[in-house]
Amino acid sequence: MSNDDSSFSPLELTKAPAASPESRTVPQAPRVEKSVLSMMTIDPSYILGRCITKGMGEEYFYVPAHKLLWNIFLDRYNKNQPLDITSVAQELTDKHQLEAVGGLAGLTEIYSYTTNTALFDPHFETLQEKYVLRSIIATTSRSMEKAFAAEEEIAELLDSVEQDVLGIREKMKHGEEQSLSTVISEAVTNMERFLAQKGGILGITTGFEKLDRMSNGLKAGELFVVAARPSMGKTSFLLNMMEHIALDLNKPSLIFSCEMPSVQLVERLIFARSGIRRAEMMARGSMTQQEQKHFARVVSVLRKSRLVLDDTAAISINELRAKARRVLRDQGELAAIGIDYLQLMRSHTKQAQNSREREIAEISSGLKSLAKELKVPIIVLAQLNRGPENRTGGSLGVPRMSDLRESGAIEQDADMIGLLYRSAYYAENDEERQQRAGHANLLLAKNRNGPTGDVPLYFEAELMRFSTRQDEEGSGE
Repeated sequence: MSNDDSSFSPLELTKAPAASPESRTVPQAPRVEKSVLSMMTIDPSYILGRCITKGMGEEYFYVPAHKLLWNIFLDRYNKNQPLDITSVAQELTDKHQLEAVGGLAGLTEIYSYTTNTALFDPHFETLQEKYVLRSIIATTSRSMEKAFAAEEEIAELLDSVEQDVLGIREKMKHGEEQSLSTVISEAVTNMERFLAQKGGILGITTGFEKLDRMSNGLKAGELFVVAARPSMGKTSFLLNMMEHIALDLNKPSLIFSCEMPSVQLVERLIFARSGIRRAEMMARGSMTQQEQKHFARVVSVLRKSRLVLDDTAAISINELRAKARRVLRDQGELAAIGIDYLQLMRSHTKQAQNSREREIAEISSGLKSLAKELKVPIIVLAQLNRGPENRTGGSLGVPRMSDLRESGAIEQDADMIGLLYRSAYYAENDEERQQRAGHANLLLAKNRNGPTGDVPLYFEAELMRFSTRQDEEGSGE
């Protein structure tokens, strides 16, 4: 069996216990399996529909005959065919599989095993628990074999084991329908919170006033993609937002830096927040007394902050997810997660290995799912292709959503997309370059819950700091 195959046979599961001096039984509940199958025959539309939305698969059944019947029932349900005993018995006969379920007597026993569906929920939970236990046994058995073989690097082995364990948890996650009254209550609560703010920002502020007004702040479960060409300052923009959240709002935050070491991020934070111009200081070879005071003050504030940095290069979506969960558990809460940047992340599924576009799509989808799971906004940087440079006239350098590199899935998954650019970078002469010096724009090209438009910014390159540009208002609101 392949390492990434989530299915397993009863024979495989009995290998590990066989080596034990004790006699152990593989976790299973044959009678409950029989009961759930019987409920499907009583009310196919409702019970099979519930099973599908809850994520049930053939692996939930341990008995081979029950696996077979589940697949037959599911196939007939999908084809809108009846589930009466006569039709099912005929299909099994045609496929030479009737004896595999115990013949007509075995099939009849399934159909008559229970007379109502009242116990579906507890019985489903029992099957799920037994399946999870079997999955854990199979996963740990494979991990033991890998560890004994010692054919992989320790880091790769740990990542593989963690990925397998996380895979079990992921398969248990399936959303349930909510009644309209429940959703209405949540909507009313949100409206009451908004009114209580008296028109203020509902979500986490970013430190950029116009962006906050347009987005109403960063909200739990949202994915905010900030995309730009190289040298536009997107890392600085992310750091400015995370600095505001962690230091000004004093909220726990997490930054994943796939490109820059943590120490360089901290240096950037110190210089940007203290107002010390690195180039001037290095030219002098010393700090002034005023700079020393500012430096010490910022370092003190940073030490007390709840900002967590992780500079793992080429981090996988599974590893990032596991680390984010750990930080949330350790901190008790998380206000925001920042990632620099999406295209430097990796996904290790088989499908991803064959297609870069598929890999980016999996990462993008995984980040959106993580934002919803942890109930925290995620700000992720992304690279744009050369589209802005290939435009002419007034459009030269102005990005579009279609410039997002390698996958349209990013457009689909993101709740907000901001396209960052500096027009001076594309100036055709020195005079034009001087006129536009420091001018930057964040084009909010997608905003699910608010207006789109331009956010005028000013970029001070020596401090690596963006600020709101007050001399003009953007258009597009």
